[in-house]
Amino acid sequence: MKTSPETQARLGKLTTSHGVVPTPAFVPVASQGTVKALIPEELKDIGVTIVLSNTYHLYLRPGIDVIEKLGGLHQFMAWDGLILTDSGGYQVFSLARLCKVNDEGVTFRSHIDGSEHHLTPELVIEFQHKLGADIIMTLDECPAPDAGVARVREAVDRTSRWAERCCKHHRSSDQLLFGIVQGGTSPELRQQSAKAITSLDFPGYAIGGLSLGEAKELTWSMVDETMPFLPTDKPRYLMGVGSPEDIIEGVSRGIDLFDSALPTRVARNGALFTMQGRQNIRKTVYKTKKGPIDADCDCYTCRTFSAAYLHHLFKCEELLAYRLATIHNLRFITRLMHQIHTAIQQGTFAAFKSDFLRQYQVTDEEVRLAQKQKWLNSPRH
Repeated sequence: MKTSPETQARLGKLTTSHGVVPTPAFVPVASQGTVKALIPEELKDIGVTIVLSNTYHLYLRPGIDVIEKLGGLHQFMAWDGLILTDSGGYQVFSLARLCKVNDEGVTFRSHIDGSEHHLTPELVIEFQHKLGADIIMTLDECPAPDAGVARVREAVDRTSRWAERCCKHHRSSDQLLFGIVQGGTSPELRQQSAKAITSLDFPGYAIGGLSLGEAKELTWSMVDETMPFLPTDKPRYLMGVGSPEDIIEGVSRGIDLFDSALPTRVARNGALFTMQGRQNIRKTVYKTKKGPIDADCDCYTCRTFSAAYLHHLFKCEELLAYRLATIHNLRFITRLMHQIHTAIQQGTFAAFKSDFLRQYQVTDEEVRLAQKQKWLNSPRH
């Protein structure tokens, strides 16, 4: 493992039966077995090697047993790269109706049809075994961002007990089981959770329960409280974070994996990444722009189409608009990861970070929080 001399940024490799992923790495979200609007070959052309699917969504539709009978998730979605499956714990607590939790597990009603379901740590591991993902996650309890300290402490304790039960039930040597650190925005509870979860000696560790609408300064403060308690010889995964500036910040703190629906979600809303920040392709300035949205980008969209054409597609609400924008944003992120790797390898990551953040115009914090809350309230996330 190679580290940056001036930051905590580091290079590594995540090895599974479906291949090796160089880290740091970004994991596009394919909650329901697809990265929205794209086919697997397009993902490969973009440079994507790993995607994230969600156990909660796949459990409700089409059903875990259906996917198992059809050969597992890789075959079901025709993807031969790596797959990480989230346990679905966050979705249970954020999407499901009438959610009731106790030490045994969680009972909830589907956000789709109101049907009642019961999940336990053991069932969640069993479901992920059947899906056949390369990296699987423990069932955790993610308290609401505005929960009080007593409620967060209860969730931390329960998450630790559930993690131990997941460990005992995990039987597949082909799957890496990661533990999840919770703790809300309490430094004390973050540290307590990290100590408890790492004592179980997982192959990797995730930091959960952040990027849920809190200010970014608070997010990074909690990451900084957690990182010293995570082993340096294991992958460290920051869940739900994926804006370019946040990836840069996370890498500088020693984070190895990121996942987020943000690059694909904002693409479908006409926000395209460039080195100067997000550009709104719907703006009139792009109506007659001959060149691509990003002259430095090598993606299919930028090689083939003008910004004016993309502007036209979005104005007409043509389906192709969402595909082309998604291709561009994911390629921007994969190129960014390659640039990060090169900078760490050459020992210049600190300078790269400084240069990137100087020219990249970050979305206004108030606007970002409003957009985040709107997405969190959506039944599709």
